[in-house]
Amino acid sequence: MKNRGLDCLALTIAIIGAINWGLIGLFSFDLVAFVFGNMSWLSRIIYGLVGIAGLYIITFYMYAGGEIREAES
Repeated sequence: MKNRGLDCLALTIAIIGAINWGLIGLFSFDLVAFVFGNMSWLSRIIYGLVGIAGLYIITFYMYAGGEIREAES
């Protein structure tokens, strides 16, 4: 992971998305829709950023095994 700032940003956005999904599943309460409006352009951007962050986090699996980390040392 060479870009720690981007990694932290992606994790933060994904955690916010996960909390939102937890609220939807447990209480039928969509925090993003509550704050930004139901499917407004701003809420759609938020949902898009959460999706992009999730796709970016998939690359973390390359580092989970430790093989790349050992090769860099």
